[in-house]
Amino acid sequence: MSDMRQWMSEELRALEGKAQYRSLATAAAQADGSIVKAGRKLMNLASNHYLGLDLQLTEARLARLTEQAEALGTHVGIGSTASRLIVGSDPVFAAFEAEFAAFKGTESCLLFGSGYLANSGVIPALVGRHDVVFSDRLNHASIVDGITLSRADHIRYRHRDLDQLEQQLKQVGSAKRKLIVTDTIFSMDGSLAPLRELVTLKQRYGAMLMVDEAHSGGIFGAKGEGLTHALRLTEQVDIQMGTFSKAYGCYGAYIAGDSILREYLINKARSFIYTTALPPLIVLAIRDNWLQAQQEDWRRLTLLENAIWFREQLQSLGFDTGESECQIVPLIVGDNERTVALSQRLQQAGIAAVAIRPPTVPEGSARIRFSLTSLLQKSQLRQALYHIADAGRELGLIG
Repeated sequence: MSDMRQWMSEELRALEGKAQYRSLATAAAQADGSIVKAGRKLMNLASNHYLGLDLQLTEARLARLTEQAEALGTHVGIGSTASRLIVGSDPVFAAFEAEFAAFKGTESCLLFGSGYLANSGVIPALVGRHDVVFSDRLNHASIVDGITLSRADHIRYRHRDLDQLEQQLKQVGSAKRKLIVTDTIFSMDGSLAPLRELVTLKQRYGAMLMVDEAHSGGIFGAKGEGLTHALRLTEQVDIQMGTFSKAYGCYGAYIAGDSILREYLINKARSFIYTTALPPLIVLAIRDNWLQAQQEDWRRLTLLENAIWFREQLQSLGFDTGESECQIVPLIVGDNERTVALSQRLQQAGIAAVAIRPPTVPEGSARIRFSLTSLLQKSQLRQALYHIADAGRELGLIG
């Protein structure tokens, strides 16, 4: 035991020396979208709850969810019992999966416990030894881990570099199965995947295409169907993964695609087979949030409008916002120390803004990742910009 404590302590000290040490801090969410941290109320510019939905579990809402369950002939408690393959699948799953598949424009949908479980289970179900996966270098860690678990050859291409990807596809030639996988919105950069071009390449070289809609679901498309749907590529994308966290403010994930894909994953995806299902009450809550998001379209429109304005204001001040094209707006600093210092100064000014450092982002590209929500008013964003500019000048980031 003492040896374990020693090497753990040494590695933690090494992280501190590189300004990469992380710790948990209690932060209580408030109804207006702010948080209370260390006794101070902070404007929240670090949340993935992009649409700012009303998530209070009132008596009226609980009664509504209970009525929906009873209409399906089931009793909904707050817990869950086992895998859907063990005790059976509660009726709320099939009802919502069919409804959500229609929303996505696909034949079927299958719910998973989380986006991480979906990616880490679905990719190994699709490919294995002697197969090849082509992955954007900036894909989320859950995609990387899913590829590792699959034991397929992992070929990474430079971020959105289609020429390099095509050369890689040409070189593998006779691989048993080829899978291209990409985020639609890259969570640390706010850049969008070139989906049309990826569809062209997957068709040209006989590959499958899997996309992760975690950060675009609820945001892009006429009703928030996601970037794939917004670009009218639903029939050309083989596998869509998305989450019910982020914009929808709940928990869980889905895979949308052909009916044969759903059947195959029920039989092959270990993270579906060997894990406890989501509590049915959570599925009903997901549906409730999803319906609210569609009914209150102003949230999505306000978010996208404010994101464009906020990004342009940062750029006009001289900050580097990288390739951001959406509600995720990075302020790229570079070195870890000044990034942490900027985050600390902003929190002192009443703004929750988190420093993102390697290995989450590449070395030398540490940043503050601003995530906007529809609850933020222009007046609040102006106040935030004042403090960002002041701290940026103090740290020598802008003139």
